[in-house]
Amino acid sequence: MSATEPDSEVDTDDPDPTESLIDLPPSSKLVYKVLEYEGSMTQEEIAVESRLCARTVRYALGKLEDEDLVTSRVHLEDARQSKYRLTD
Repeated sequence: MSATEPDSEVDTDDPDPTESLIDLPPSSKLVYKVLEYEGSMTQEEIAVESRLCARTVRYALGKLEDEDLVTSRVHLEDARQSKYRLTD
């Protein structure tokens, strides 16, 4: 195999989620890491843990959802809120 031939052993079917994070704003990266370490959380819990304001967390979650890195579900204890978690 020469240096110019593509590596046939690279698995392109399973994209690395961190590749999608490269072009996102720092707030989105921080929110992603908070969810990675802490697990499923509400927007308010993310704001407290990350020390970002609620508006910034909302913006970051929107960017992460656009990239399909985060999903949301209705919080069973309070249906007015959503729980956010990393996609599988």
